[in-house]
Amino acid sequence: MNDTERLIALNMVEDIGSVRTRALLRDFGSFEKVFKADAGEISGVKEIGPIIGARVPQAIKDIDLKKEMSLIKKYGVKVITFLDEDYPENLKNIYDPPVVLYVKGEILPEDNTAIAIVGSRLASFYGLQTAERLGFELASHGVTVVSGLARGIDSASHKGALKAKARTIAILGSGLANIYPEENRALAGKISASGAVISEFPMETIPDRGNFPKRNRIISGLSLGVVCVEAAERSGALITCDCALEQGRDVFAVPGKVDSNTSKGTNKLIKQGAKLAQGVEDILEELNLSNFASCHLGNLRSWTEDTKLDKNESLVYTLLSSDPIHIDDICRESGMELGRISGMLLSLEIKKFAKQLPGKNFVKI
Repeated sequence: MNDTERLIALNMVEDIGSVRTRALLRDFGSFEKVFKADAGEISGVKEIGPIIGARVPQAIKDIDLKKEMSLIKKYGVKVITFLDEDYPENLKNIYDPPVVLYVKGEILPEDNTAIAIVGSRLASFYGLQTAERLGFELASHGVTVVSGLARGIDSASHKGALKAKARTIAILGSGLANIYPEENRALAGKISASGAVISEFPMETIPDRGNFPKRNRIISGLSLGVVCVEAAERSGALITCDCALEQGRDVFAVPGKVDSNTSKGTNKLIKQGAKLAQGVEDILEELNLSNFASCHLGNLRSWTEDTKLDKNESLVYTLLSSDPIHIDDICRESGMELGRISGMLLSLEIKKFAKQLPGKNFVKI
């Protein structure tokens, strides 16, 4: 058994964790000696004590390491430990960096220039649009976009980076053999092909509620800063922002409507001193990344390319905003009949200037 296998096994023992794993290495000098130690010797480690220490040796023996290694091979996963040279630089200096990272894809040196985008799972169209655009523009500037693969803001930010054909990293609150949410399996596949999907949890770990605050410290720990796009007052995204502050990272917040539940958390962050982010320039300037070199800046132009609109399409476009507007109201404000407006809205959708929402409502893209 090598140290990587020993760390995989220790990582599977309940109540050990990263801080206690390092304490074991400190007191015993090697993980080989840890695995030869009895309950009394392990109980002598200050951070562990007799209650946990009494069951560690038997817990190690009960671990089905052969099955775990088989799953790692089956899913094409690479395991990186805190002892390895390719362990992410940004994670090394946080209080409790994970001792084991399960990686589907690849972590590269350029991922040290990373920014996290987080927010509500129940995001508004405005929030989704903003997250996807920020993900696209940050990635287009050569920044790796980090998020949590959750529904809503997380998914939108990953998709934005993928549209830029650039790097994005997803951090899971479950094992890599148990992607959550299930509808994001295809998205996880795309991310691993051009970035990485990462978990500190054993392969078959279910998405337990208590796992997500732990994974949030990795999202912020991998990043130079965290951007919160939308969040309710008790959103899990705010936990990531708290982790970021504890780790000495910058926190940014996108302002939202004062009467929107999904903006209460972000607006409160701004009141508490988070940096206001109205666009990608605010983030890049604050982090001294404005001149950051990127070979993908051409992609940035493709997001806002100057597609030609005729006079009437331009008029209808000016009536749209991020707030949904019903087609009847567009007819009334434009003075045009329904059939004509329907045709122009369809044209705007095809040209990616508008999007139809349920109930014949439309918003500007």
